[in-house]
Amino acid sequence: MVFKAGNKCPTYVPPILLNGQGLKRVTTFKYLGHLVTEDLRDDADIERERRALAMRANMIARRFHRCTVQVKITLFRAYCTSLYTCSLWTRYTQRSLNALRVQYNDAFRVLLRLPRYCSASGMFADASVDGFYAMLRKRCAAMLGRVRDSRHSLLAIVANRWDSGLLKHWSSMHVSLNNKFNLM
Repeated sequence: MVFKAGNKCPTYVPPILLNGQGLKRVTTFKYLGHLVTEDLRDDADIERERRALAMRANMIARRFHRCTVQVKITLFRAYCTSLYTCSLWTRYTQRSLNALRVQYNDAFRVLLRLPRYCSASGMFADASVDGFYAMLRKRCAAMLGRVRDSRHSLLAIVANRWDSGLLKHWSSMHVSLNNKFNLM
């Protein structure tokens, strides 16, 4: 994979050989479940997670439609709030994040057989379940805590430098998501 620098990408990349075999150039690669793209944007990974969330939620709604509300809420927490790599998302469009938020809200509505027009914040509050932005903030805070508690020297640099890009993103995400949450 050849990463772009902004909108710039080399016009010619010489072939790279490994044990005499040419390596295939790709634009997207899945690494430990996270989609890495040549432009280092997270929209493709957010879309992957949105589709996976839709599949998990539909499977739960189909298989457990006769269960009690409390069982359905427990299943939702276990299978639909674990957005695997969301704490790594730093470069994405608001459109892709909104699509995931809508999918998250719709998954809960379908599971509990709530009408489409019901308030998302109300349904999550009634069920004592974190809304989309609260869940994202908690995931990012947990990741920051794990990085800060790590004994690995490189991770300590990322977590403790105030000019770290990841730390700036986590901080700004917390502030911007709080503002969005308060406005909704």
